[in-house]
Amino acid sequence: MAPIRETGIASLALDTVSVVLGGRPVLRDVSVSLAAPTIAVIGANGSGKSTFARLLNGLIAPSSGEVRVHGLDTVRDRAALRRRVGFVFTNPDAQILMPTPAEDLALSLRGRPKAEIAKRVGETLAAHGLAGHADLPAASLSGGQKQMLALASVLIAEPELIVADEPTTLLDLRNARRIGDLLLAQQAQVVVVTHDLELAARCETAVLFDEGRVTASGEPAAVIAAYRRACG
Repeated sequence: MAPIRETGIASLALDTVSVVLGGRPVLRDVSVSLAAPTIAVIGANGSGKSTFARLLNGLIAPSSGEVRVHGLDTVRDRAALRRRVGFVFTNPDAQILMPTPAEDLALSLRGRPKAEIAKRVGETLAAHGLAGHADLPAASLSGGQKQMLALASVLIAEPELIVADEPTTLLDLRNARRIGDLLLAQQAQVVVVTHDLELAARCETAVLFDEGRVTASGEPAAVIAAYRRACG
């Protein structure tokens, strides 16, 4: 796969998208086009940020309007989309599926030759400081180690787009910075939903959600300032 940072052509486009869940409108007529390598999504709880994130890999379908990710329609091309988009959840316990870190990473490479899987799992564990925990119960990992494993299980599949939904919320400052550094160093395009305004400021563009609408987008400092004004 060509690195997104080099091509500069990847885009995320929502055209008059609304989402209704349980009879309640969550997103309202959202139209936005984004092509930056790193994108921060900010806003208050319940503003629609996580729903927006889930639209990008087809976890949620729009009630109306169209979502296109790297040229793929998220409804019609859902299977192809899932192969290109990696999703990191807030709580790694919701993402770690296998008993041990080695098995969890191997799951992301299922269908590939066993020798390739073993090699890449070993390299990935070493790269993320988890080599000593390869065959230990994943449940015994610390919170920071679990989130690193959850992120590594996405990165090992080499997605073109990484969507991370508040990946640092449950972490202490040191681990939050470590996860943030790793996300922003990727060659893939990265969308990070976050309450960490320091992390948001390090992205190349930002989007502000408020009550299901996009109220600002563009240079992060300006979008963060708009958010602070809205918060009083």
